[in-house]
Amino acid sequence: MSTTKLSQEELQQLRNFQRSENEITFSLGQIELRKVFLEKDKQNLQNQYQSLLQDQEKAGKELQEKYGEGNIDLEKGEFIKSE
Repeated sequence: MSTTKLSQEELQQLRNFQRSENEITFSLGQIELRKVFLEKDKQNLQNQYQSLLQDQEKAGKELQEKYGEGNIDLEKGEFIKSE
């Protein structure tokens, strides 16, 4: 087996390729981890939203039982009965 020494320029170029590849691989890994955390956050927000919708529906039914059919003016804090 015969060996030949590479020039310093060739070695430096190859080391630069290796360093760049390592940096890119590391960055891609960081992005994937962020995606995992974002998906978890997204799921938590979706669950909160579903809970909010259920709470709104419950409150709406309670108000309807108390006041009947109509609309609420949030600005004035008034219930407007349907005719």
